Amino acid sequence: MKAIRIQSHGPSDAMKLEETPTPQAGKGQLLVKLDAAGLNFIDVYQRSGLYPQQMPFIPGSEGAGTVDAVGEGVTAFKKGDKVAWTGIPSSYAEYVAVPGERAVKVPAGIDTRQAASIMLQGMTAHYLSHDTFPLKKGDWCLIHSGAGGVGLLLIQMAKMQGATVITTVSTEEKAKLAREAGADHVIFYNKDDFEKEALKLSNNRKLDVIYDAVGKDTFEKGLNLLRPRGMMVLYGQSSGPVPPFNLNTLSAKGSLFVTRPSLPNHIASRQELEQRAGAVMGMVASGKLKVRIGATFPLAQAKQAHDALEGRKTTGKVLLIP
Repeated sequence: MKAIRIQSHGPSDAMKLEETPTPQAGKGQLLVKLDAAGLNFIDVYQRSGLYPQQMPFIPGSEGAGTVDAVGEGVTAFKKGDKVAWTGIPSSYAEYVAVPGERAVKVPAGIDTRQAASIMLQGMTAHYLSHDTFPLKKGDWCLIHSGAGGVGLLLIQMAKMQGATVITTVSTEEKAKLAREAGADHVIFYNKDDFEKEALKLSNNRKLDVIYDAVGKDTFEKGLNLLRPRGMMVLYGQSSGPVPPFNLNTLSAKGSLFVTRPSLPNHIASRQELEQRAGAVMGMVASGKLKVRIGATFPLAQAKQAHDALEGRKTTGKVLLIP
């Protein structure tokens, strides 16, 4: 099969399309023919070495496709089933061996490209809005990167929960997408001071929660916007890691909470994976949640896809198509 392989950490051109042996469906596994692989910032972190990997490796951890073979001991799936997953390595490829325990069936009403678009980002938006800080009517939240893959889904879920949403974007095109997703207020972070603008928009009401996937460039200013006992949810670091800071700052600013959650801890059990994936896919199938696939690239153009993501030139979900 063809797959993207990385021989050493580095820039996007470290990824090469190569011929490599097709995996087999081992005990407890499914062999899946890929329809689409999801592109996520964790792929960039692993490629660059921010999250070191054992070499060589096939990047990618999210995708969807059709079951081609069923390994010993797997009873919940059969050949021909449409399945999706996240957190399974080597998804930038034509075939992937997926543990049956970590795959979920794609229900009627959703195609595999949609499924590949919502496993990581959709379930992330779900746990952020329903578990990390369960939003409710009357809450005010700030969502950075509102036109990104998580951002557009998180805005929609926040509005379903009854919250007022402020979001930050960089262009008019992205502002339009954020408003279409339901954002009440949009700030252009590259033109305006988001701290001052957010307080102006809220009539000096401090915010209940900030969902921050940017990190270094936004974290400290965001703390100034939170109400006493408000929460900073740092779930990404597209601008770089947050530098160490004095925890006494949290007390001085009103007994604030800071958390750094990740998806694997929110789908650790089979039951929680099925419930969370089912909730998100149900929203999509019913039409309540709109999935924007902003760009698709052939598998051979993984470099160009990474460049677009890192250059903040993408909106919604980016997919690689084998």
